[in-house]
Amino acid sequence: MDIAAMSIAMNQSQVKQQASVSLMDKALDQAESQSSDMIKMLESSMQPHLGSNIDIKG
Repeated sequence: MDIAAMSIAMNQSQVKQQASVSLMDKALDQAESQSSDMIKMLESSMQPHLGSNIDIKG
């Protein structure tokens, strides 16, 4: 294999690796955003006053 072909192959490999890392970075950012939104929803859905009183009069 000549040097030019090897250089092209190495550059293509590097581009593929950079694209893969960029895609994983975006997926990680999205997962962090979704988990933070889920935590906010769980915190807002908590109602500590519910269930503390029982009406036993019929």
